[in-house]
Amino acid sequence: MGGIKLSVHPLFFIFGLFYALTGRIFVFLIYTICAVAHEIGHSLVANSIGYKLNKIKLMPFGAVVSGNIDGLKLKDEIKIALAGPLVNLAIGILFIAVWWIFPESYAFTDIAVEACLTMALVNFLPIFPLDGGRITLATLSIFYGKNKALIISRIIGVVFSVALIVGFIVTCFKTPNFSLLFFSLFVVFGALDKGKENTYVRIYSAINTESLKRGMPYNKCALHSSASVKKLMSVLDFNAVNEVVVYKDDKPLTVLSQEKIVKIIESGDLYAPIDRYLAVKP
Repeated sequence: MGGIKLSVHPLFFIFGLFYALTGRIFVFLIYTICAVAHEIGHSLVANSIGYKLNKIKLMPFGAVVSGNIDGLKLKDEIKIALAGPLVNLAIGILFIAVWWIFPESYAFTDIAVEACLTMALVNFLPIFPLDGGRITLATLSIFYGKNKALIISRIIGVVFSVALIVGFIVTCFKTPNFSLLFFSLFVVFGALDKGKENTYVRIYSAINTESLKRGMPYNKCALHSSASVKKLMSVLDFNAVNEVVVYKDDKPLTVLSQEKIVKIIESGDLYAPIDRYLAVKP
């Protein structure tokens, strides 16, 4: 997750303080670890298809990841959105499987399973900016356009938030459920957040003098000219000087230097074949 900045929303600290005052700080720490694992899942899948997260903001029930989906196909948006909750789900199932082999481990891992499964299920809700909401937003964008889809998604978030607040008020007549209150606030912040600081950005890098002074590895690979720009990005080492030999059928056609690669990625359609950009000059 190199290059990703981590920030913490004030609501996260309030949530942690509440858990500390109620003697459940260990539970809070477990949920925090699950949230970080969740975001690592997003980051790894995003990197694998040529995008990265430039910032993660921790919130009580995960992190706000309201990235820009311009130029990103629905299937890739779904892959990134699903990665987080699927990581939580996989960890939860792994612990449950361990219970069958080592039943005595239940007492030490039950909270972790609860946290992982809760975070996975919550993030499947169609509420923006939760992962289910991101999938909903991407799908609505196809039919109604991005701006109208964003408005619809925010309305859904506000409706869910009102319902959660009503649920919290109802619990106050017996035993107040503050988790509902925190979750409703999380949904409100997510619905109203413009989401400019947590975006997916194209990965590309030019050679700089400081990196060369420290010494950089050299990465050389081969690719067919019909491969997409996205595929080109997936074979690059972003901490090295890259050179790609482009083949046409079984014969070398040209060699892409680091400068040419950067220009193709900057100007190219992510899903276009690289042979469309072979005339790009450094």
